[in-house]
Amino acid sequence: MSMKSIYDVKDVSLYNIYTHAEGPKGKLPFSEEFLRESPSGHIFGMTLNAGMGWNPERLNDDDVLILSTQGGIRGEDGSTVAVGLHTGHYELGLQMRAAADELANQGAIPYAAYVTDPCDGRSQGTTGMFDSLPYRNDAAIVFRRLARSLPTRKAVMGIATCDKGLPAMMMALASMHDLPTVLVPGGATLQPIKGEDAGTVQTIGVRFASDEISFDEAARVGCRACASAGGGCQFFGTAGTSQVIAESLGLAITHSALAPSGQPIWEEIARQSARAVMELKEKGIKTSDIITDKAIENAMVLHAAFGGSTNLLLHLPAIAFAANCKVPTVNDWAAVNKRVPRLVSVMPVGPVNYPTVSVFLAGGVPEVMLRLRELGLLHEDVMTVTGDTLGANLDWWERSERRKKCRERLEALDGVNPDDVIMNPAKARERGLRSTVTFPVGNIAPEGSVVKSAAIDPTVIDEDGVFRHTGKAKVFTSEKSAIKAIKDKKIQAGDIMIVMGGGPKGTGMEETYQLTSALKKLPFGKHVSLITDARFSGVSTGACFGHVGPEALVGGPLGKLRDGDLIEIIVDGNQFEGSLNFIGTEENRLSYNDAAEVLKKREIHPGVQPDLDLPDDTKLWAELQSISGGIWKGCVYDVDKIIEVIEAGKKVLADKKRLGF
Repeated sequence: MSMKSIYDVKDVSLYNIYTHAEGPKGKLPFSEEFLRESPSGHIFGMTLNAGMGWNPERLNDDDVLILSTQGGIRGEDGSTVAVGLHTGHYELGLQMRAAADELANQGAIPYAAYVTDPCDGRSQGTTGMFDSLPYRNDAAIVFRRLARSLPTRKAVMGIATCDKGLPAMMMALASMHDLPTVLVPGGATLQPIKGEDAGTVQTIGVRFASDEISFDEAARVGCRACASAGGGCQFFGTAGTSQVIAESLGLAITHSALAPSGQPIWEEIARQSARAVMELKEKGIKTSDIITDKAIENAMVLHAAFGGSTNLLLHLPAIAFAANCKVPTVNDWAAVNKRVPRLVSVMPVGPVNYPTVSVFLAGGVPEVMLRLRELGLLHEDVMTVTGDTLGANLDWWERSERRKKCRERLEALDGVNPDDVIMNPAKARERGLRSTVTFPVGNIAPEGSVVKSAAIDPTVIDEDGVFRHTGKAKVFTSEKSAIKAIKDKKIQAGDIMIVMGGGPKGTGMEETYQLTSALKKLPFGKHVSLITDARFSGVSTGACFGHVGPEALVGGPLGKLRDGDLIEIIVDGNQFEGSLNFIGTEENRLSYNDAAEVLKKREIHPGVQPDLDLPDDTKLWAELQSISGGIWKGCVYDVDKIIEVIEAGKKVLADKKRLGF
């Protein structure tokens, strides 16, 4: 590399540089009163818009902001100029353009702004994961700042797809209480005709290391897993669940979640959403009219009926907090999961692993809602972004051409009966669908934990429907050491893996799909349990217990366990209850209470510490969310509580200084 190689210019026309240009033709269409009374920013905004080529005659149209997580660069012909961080945001520019064109047709000035997002799959097992969950709060802040930076906005649209960008977008929109807002879900990528889905393919490394797959096969399936350029992963993980939650809240239009990215119906959803936000503006319907306590409960009901990702236990409370709604507690989640049947057969929990696009064609969210309406489990009187109530939307859906055509297409294309994908309660019971998540407590997890109980292998569940596992702990103080133990074949059937230090203070509450996917794909994996204060990917399955609170680094009992400790796990799939308890050792078994006293007296494991590579940004996030209530409050920033703690700390420091300490 040299100055010559960098600056070797062949085209001398580069130096034909101009210092002035004529500028846009025409005049700004303001009135004398506007020019005299308006803030200079409103006036200069018109100048900027004219400079960017907007027709000066239309500069009095309403300003509507489109926010997006778009990433990568596509050529005009669709070719790849620069890859994004993931497929989920790569094609969003197409939806943004469709929405912008429609807004212009509707008499608005469309604005576009971007805050792109990371990929949890790309950062699995790396230090990139330390920024994943904290990114969500940061992105929501920037989205809100961008919206406020357009003071003339009359409405806001959000377009997002995946694990953290979509929850961040919903948090931002939910906080715009007095504005009309609409969320456009970014859809799903296609399943390869022959190959593996994007969740399964993430296990090719550990499967190759365990001689479960050949080198050639790993290379081939790894290449083709993302069968289309855009959209969230084909399994019903955090991306798919977040899209369903957006529609369930009434924040996205009917039958918009999980559409196949890049296809005409997916682009049309953006145009339809643009029409919807303009109608909301005309009717004076605000976000606070849509995201209510009832809407939050509807979203929890749909989460249970779909069998959604456990990560929404972090995200939906954060959305509720942003909307000034009641924040759901662990008990609220448990109560919903006890009364709501699971109705959807979708990967990764099945029983048949249909991809998410099949769920869309089978009818998606409104089809599931029809089944739930029959059971009286929905608040049908809530307002939605269609400008109608949920009940009116479902009446339309039930007799719509869209429903008929999509369901017919699934049967004609893949030979799949839509009613085998989205079932009625009787068929769901017959097929063995059970409530998805359970929230075990005990002396290891006094604040609670979560397990995707429906995804525990049925062959290890007793005839009475209860999963029981008592075994010795193998303790790891990092995900790195735990995955190394699996690859080095040091984990055996019957082990209970304890992975501590993965909470907010340790790793930014990293996602540990490396571990859960490895156990799922190994022949003996169903006989191994995992307990951690970290979180899981939405595609995770098995006897894996996460979100254990309090986390190890704040003195939680999980961080006081040692190799050889006897652990008892019980998950009752009938009552949707569970427990995680330390019960002494094989030589000295203890009652739950006596064992809890032993843990209280122990020191935290000497190997537990924040990861040495944990960024300062994440350390700050961990402290702020801890003050605000921690993981079971959604890892939010409660500004009033944070200020209260800071002021109290400042007073203590001032008193110490005054007293000479």
